[in-house]
Amino acid sequence: MDAAISIEGLVKRFGGTVALDGLDLEIPVGEVRGFLGPNGAGKSTTIRVLLGLLRADSGNVRVLGHDPWRELVDLHRRLAYVPGDVTLWPSITGGEAIDLLGRLRGGLDERRRAELLERFELDPRKHGRTYSKGNRQKVAIVAALASRVELLVLDEPTSGLDPLMEAVFQDEIRREKADGRTILLSSHIMSEAEALADRISIIRDGRVVQTGTLAEMRQQAQNTVHATLRRPLAGLARMPGVHRVVEDGDTVRFDVDTTALAPVISALGAADVVALEVAPPSLEALFLSHYEPSGAGGAAPPPRGTTAESERRHGRHAAHEASLG
Repeated sequence: MDAAISIEGLVKRFGGTVALDGLDLEIPVGEVRGFLGPNGAGKSTTIRVLLGLLRADSGNVRVLGHDPWRELVDLHRRLAYVPGDVTLWPSITGGEAIDLLGRLRGGLDERRRAELLERFELDPRKHGRTYSKGNRQKVAIVAALASRVELLVLDEPTSGLDPLMEAVFQDEIRREKADGRTILLSSHIMSEAEALADRISIIRDGRVVQTGTLAEMRQQAQNTVHATLRRPLAGLARMPGVHRVVEDGDTVRFDVDTTALAPVISALGAADVVALEVAPPSLEALFLSHYEPSGAGGAAPPPRGTTAESERRHGRHAAHEASLG
């Protein structure tokens, strides 16, 4: 099995709303894949299809070689899921919830469980009703990372965690990656995806519009240049790959395609550069570039994703592992 997750032409509709519009996604075994998109773009719908909680209208979906709709029970023994808003059984302790989820997944590594409880500073003796949002997330994270599974599906997993615990989470995900686990990480925290993902897929309007490493994405994007020159550089705005030139006295600011950067830097050198700063695009800038309008000004059209209410109406189960209780 070369791919842990394989999706081809996935379509999912809720009435007249197209949530997924021919989505393609392939994640090799052992890769950490960032999955980015705004609310309504189709991320959560994709994840629910992968978990077997929604049935695709058309397309081909395989998760660890399984059809998630037809082989849900077998599949869920091989994966662990952490949603972004965990609900626990109110009358059992966090430790009991962790153990129950572990049994559903085929068992826990007890040493790993103890280590994770310590690292995340989680008291497993407290009942579910007493936990804060952040501590409920910790219960789900510990249960997932201590499970003996091959695939982690993480949908906004650090929601509610403080910065210290976010750093602990990142350390633990790096460890999981080193151990060969495949991880699908859906996150709105760009720095988290940038730090952890081997590759990133950006989704818009129910389709994956770009996939690649951060370096590959930057190669296709624009850099921002700030320069101070001893004399003006004539014709800068007409150079291939140069955009949005702003001059202010002896300083100039502009964007330049990565493929055109070298000749532009050479031209700046001929103009006696006093100071030069070249900033590659951040992941956030790369992400936002897919949501800019085609014309100047204005806002990007809203995505055609589904609403939470329509997903609840059409979900396979009234209660499932997404709520952990």
